[in-house]
Amino acid sequence: MNNITNTPNAAKPLGAYPHARRVGNLLFLSGIGSRNAADNTIPGLQQDAEGNILQYDIEAECRQCFANVKAVLEASGSSWDKIVDVTVFLTNMKKDFPLYNKIYGEYFSSVQACRTTVEVKSLPTPIAIELKVIATID
Repeated sequence: MNNITNTPNAAKPLGAYPHARRVGNLLFLSGIGSRNAADNTIPGLQQDAEGNILQYDIEAECRQCFANVKAVLEASGSSWDKIVDVTVFLTNMKKDFPLYNKIYGEYFSSVQACRTTVEVKSLPTPIAIELKVIATID
């Protein structure tokens, strides 16, 4: 199906869903997190033997997450400047919002996409950020 996109340049989906799906001139991205496509690691994450998070780096995760989104957009025939709506999921709003918001401004200042940012208790892997994106496509 040519309206479905999966790319090896972003972390593999965790279930039976694509990276993105095109409907008309809109591109809907599934939740895209900060796992590295090459080795599935999470930048800056340190866990103990039981899998509890000891330390994470929200800046590194933001930058990897945005790189993953960019990779999916480009594999789908869209681009960063065509993003129209972003839903951001953070696992620690109080701690991470200020730095995330600063980094978001670096990447999105010229895009001016609509944005919603919410805190969630956890995400399916021990990531601290995930984006749900809608973009246009020609």
